[in-house]
Amino acid sequence: MNQAKILEYIVRIIIIFLILPIHEFAHAWAAKKLGDDTALYSGRLTLNPLAHIDPIGAICLFITGFGWAKPVPVNPIRFKKSRKGMALTALAGPVSNIIVAFIVLILYRFILHTDMYNEAYVSSIINGSNTILVYNMFPIFVSINIGLAVFNLIPIPPLDGSKILSYFTSAKLDKFFYQYQQYVPIIFLLIIGLGVLDVPIGWTSGKILNGMWFLTNWVDLIMEAVKN
Repeated sequence: MNQAKILEYIVRIIIIFLILPIHEFAHAWAAKKLGDDTALYSGRLTLNPLAHIDPIGAICLFITGFGWAKPVPVNPIRFKKSRKGMALTALAGPVSNIIVAFIVLILYRFILHTDMYNEAYVSSIINGSNTILVYNMFPIFVSINIGLAVFNLIPIPPLDGSKILSYFTSAKLDKFFYQYQQYVPIIFLLIIGLGVLDVPIGWTSGKILNGMWFLTNWVDLIMEAVKN
């Protein structure tokens, strides 16, 4: 296994123990703000990874780069508008991934202008130093976060996208998923295992990353102004 792949697996472990909890915390926080404290009293309004990690979802994320945590319990009856409340609560998770990715990308672009990065880059070329690998974790981290956001927006239960979609559809679709709920997880795992989603998720994630890169071009302008 090459060093780049090892680095990616290290980042995936960080995602499992840091970002998945943030994702689920965002669901719990949004639900509470919208009037449902079920997640709070279930011990899910926390960043403790042990409260959120789903073993199968964590393994899938480690192996494929796509995964999930334990769903946050939500009682739609507690929302003033149940379907809207469910949709906004579901949306909070992917949004948290995008926010984290955006913040880390800004940090990374600042780092690219530092002497430490330049020295590590030159050393990696001349001496074959591995120091640059530490900095390479940042773009991998950003990419995985964006990928998780896109992945979770897919409108297939139990992903967040299915709850967001339900706001725009009728109760008939909810009834359909309910009737065949025992088959949905099997189909879902097959889709992941066969890699059917890899190309569309990769394409969409790439477009989002390009957009984020464009929106952070101001970092280069600031750093160039400081140097001059």
